[in-house]
Amino acid sequence: MTGPSGGNLSGKVIVVTGGASGIGRAAVERCAAQGAAVVFGDLASSDGAAVAGGLHARGLGVTFVPVDVTVEAECARLMGAATDAFGRLDVLIACAGILQGAFVDIADFDDEVFQHVLDVNVRGMFLSVKHAARAMSPRGGTILLIASGAGVIGGSSSYAYGTSKAAVHGLGRVLQANKDGTALRVNIVCPGNIATPLKIRNVEDAARARGLSAAQLAAARRGLADPDGVAKVLAFLASDDAAFVRGTIFTR
Repeated sequence: MTGPSGGNLSGKVIVVTGGASGIGRAAVERCAAQGAAVVFGDLASSDGAAVAGGLHARGLGVTFVPVDVTVEAECARLMGAATDAFGRLDVLIACAGILQGAFVDIADFDDEVFQHVLDVNVRGMFLSVKHAARAMSPRGGTILLIASGAGVIGGSSSYAYGTSKAAVHGLGRVLQANKDGTALRVNIVCPGNIATPLKIRNVEDAARARGLSAAQLAAARRGLADPDGVAKVLAFLASDDAAFVRGTIFTR
């Protein structure tokens, strides 16, 4: 099946982290609709089960595995769910992440909040990549990391979030350089302002902090892009049509 993004994912085995909401959920839906066998994980067990149930009702083949990406054994179990069911893993789409500490000055930023964000966004990404790469060896595959423009050009409302996404970008670039010339392909996707639950909460926090009116808040929400726009990019990058695409991709 060839979907609107042009990529044919029939026969692909794809794991998505953070797949119960936002960009991750959109990626699960898009990739499954384009013919992939999708195994997705999320910390939110009830939300993940609901997403899987809705897709099963549409006749789409997805499997939900509750996972905490900060626990190495759970990351290994998620990748193992794909290899046990389908014999291999072709693509990892790593979307799991959090945003905390928005609009807190550096002088007041809590160390535990900073560490927690880095633990989820950086260590969780590292553990996901580690076990995906292990599952893909020696056949190779594709690893897609969700970073952020905030980690490349700055501008984040949270010191922890911006720093963590810079680290994700760095992880992807190092992985890409070290695996250049091998069968493992790496892309880092840096979305802009996307209408995810995480970003909507961030916009609402900003509105309160700046004393914006209801009309101004509504206008800010309208400026957020649909997560499916990013999912279309991810589906293309997951396909064989993107075999020669490497490096960092910026979206709206």
